[in-house]
Parts: sequence; C-alpha cells; structure tokens
Amino acid sequence: MAYAVLLVLGGRLGDLFGRRRLFLGGMAAFGLTSLACGLAPDAWSLVAARVAQGAASAAMLPQVLATVQATTSGARRARAMGLYGATAGLSMVAGQILGGVLVAADVAGTGWRAVFLVNVPVVLVGLVLAARAVPETRSERPEPVDLPGTVLLAAALLALLAPLTEGRAAGWPLWTWLSLAAVPPLAAAFYAVERAADRRGRTPLVPPSLFALVSLRRGLLLILPFSIGFSGFMFVIAVALQDGAGLGPVAAGLALAPLAVVFFLVSLAGPRLVARYGTRVVTAGAVLQGVGVGLIALAAWRFWPDLGFVELLPGAAVAGAGQALQLPVVFRVVLSEVPPDRAGVGSGVMVTTQQSSLTLGVATLGSLFLSLVPGWGWAPPWW
Repeated sequence: MAYAVLLVLGGRLGDLFGRRRLFLGGMAAFGLTSLACGLAPDAWSLVAARVAQGAASAAMLPQVLATVQATTSGARRARAMGLYGATAGLSMVAGQILGGVLVAADVAGTGWRAVFLVNVPVVLVGLVLAARAVPETRSERPEPVDLPGTVLLAAALLALLAPLTEGRAAGWPLWTWLSLAAVPPLAAAFYAVERAADRRGRTPLVPPSLFALVSLRRGLLLILPFSIGFSGFMFVIAVALQDGAGLGPVAAGLALAPLAVVFFLVSLAGPRLVARYGTRVVTAGAVLQGVGVGLIALAAWRFWPDLGFVELLPGAAVAGAGQALQLPVVFRVVLSEVPPDRAGVGSGVMVTTQQSSLTLGVATLGSLFLSLVPGWGWAPPWW
C-alpha cells in the first residue's frame, strides 16, 4: 500500500530534483529497508520495515520509465520500452518462483528472511551499475510539490486498498465498508483540487490535462483488466498448486517457469512485431492469453490433482506468449504522447494504476476463488 500510494509523488519528485538522484537514493533505501525486513525481530517490526521498503520502491521505480521517456525516441525508445516490459513481466512471475526456491532452500537457516536479504547484494551491484550508466534528467520547469493533492490521493488510495487487502482475512468488518464508501468522495475532492490548481496556473500532482491525451486514457483502460486478471490468476494458481494439488513451493514455482521463459523471449520480439503489425499485436496477444488460460483450465480438469510442470507446459507457454504481446506494448501506448517534462508524473500515474489493479485482482478474483473452496472461511456477501 505504501508503494502504490507514493508512486505518483515519487515520479513528481524525480521531475523536480533529478531522476537519477531519486533512482539511486531510492535503490539505496530499498537495500537498507530489505536488510531491516530480513533482520526484523517480530511481526510489527517487519510491517514497519515493509512500509519503508514500499516508500523506497516508490521513489525508485517511476524514474526508470521517466528516464527512458526523457532520453530516447523512435526505435531506441521502442527497444527500451520492450526491454522494460519484458523485465517487468518476467519479474512478476520469476519472483514467485525464486521466492519458493529461497524459502525451501533455507540458506544458512534464514528461512523466509532470505527473500529479503537477497535484495542487499543485488542493490549493491545495481548501485554501481546505475551510478556509471544512468544519465541525470529533470523537468525543465520544476514546480513545488502539490501538498493538498498528495494528501487527497494518498487518502483515496488507502481507503481503496486497505479494505481490499485486509477485508477477507478480517471477515469484512464495518470499517472495511466505511473505508470503501469513502473512496468516491475522496476521489472527487482530489479531482476538484487538481482542477482548481490547474486553472490557477499551478502544477497539480496529477494535471487533469494529462488525461486529455487519448493514448494515455486508452492505455490505462487496457492496464486495468490485464493487471486485475494477471494478479488474480497468479494468486489462484499458487493456492491451487500448493494447497490443492499438494506441491511444494519449488515444484509449484517451476510449474510456472514456462510462462516466465516464453514471456521474456516473446517480449524481445515485441518491437519488431509492433513495427510490422501495429497495435493489432495487443489484440492477438489477448486471444493467445485466453487460449493459454483455457489450456491450463483443461489440464486442471483432466489431470487434477496430478498437476505439475508437464501438464501445465502447453497452457503456460501459450499464456506467456500472449501476455508478452500485451504488457510492453501497453506501456508504450500509455507514455507515447506524454511530454518529457512530465515523464515522471506520467510514469507514476501508470504504475499506480497497475499496482492498484494488481491489488484489486487478488481481492476480487482471489476472494471469489477462496469462497468456492471448502474450509477457507467466510466470503464477502457479494459472492
């Protein structure tokens, strides 16, 4: 939640103070907070360290797309966005696989702590490479941070994400419903404040004029269903393979390895396919992904509970190819018309939409799945 809430602010601070500076600072903070997570003596210390880790991520990640947007154009930008999309999609799947491997390996008796401690050496290498290779960019017309807009956006996102994240486990108490009911008025207040700031000639946190860009609006509308479906699928397949089919974390992770490998390989070919066929590639990718998920469902129906790498291979490979033809292209669509001086806020808006949709997918599709499985407790009343 800290990550999602602060993403737009992180992008804006990069525009203001320099994207390279925010990227390096955010990465260093991510390493330190990962170390704090790995050494946490109790649950509440871990929660506090995770909040700080999310804030560090929010300072770091928007600078990647903003730097690409500000320093490249044409074929070079297409290639960079394709690599970014390939890396982002691969990491979502590979993180689940490698996390299972690390926990099962129990390196030096660290158990679950290894999934945090492994970030420390990665960050050290990343800092050395980034300090040598990442150029400094910032907005040509920097503006001060929009404090009212920042507070209202944070409140709206927290009101949405907190009940969706914790509601099912808590049994959907009254506070979750009150929080969800507060989202529309908070969002309306945020829009009114941003619009008023725009009219007065100030620079709001999220300029309403940004949504006048057709490519950005359409791209965000594509990100919503893709991210909701992706996170819901990853949650359901993990629970089904481990708690249903009885696979260990390593075997469950390896069963999805074909999806990650094919995603990465097809993503690299994405820019050439888009150059030849245009955005029709996204439609083709959606069809392929649907076929792949259908093959996974067919395998589950035929072989359950003996479900593993071999049974899931065809469906996972086809679904990975379909996803790879969508995600990198959609990223390019969203930012294609955003001017370089607003690259930070544009990338922040995009990643915030993606992250909120990922949370929404787990909350809605995950709750639906668990409500249909005996023994998982009370489900929300709309199911």
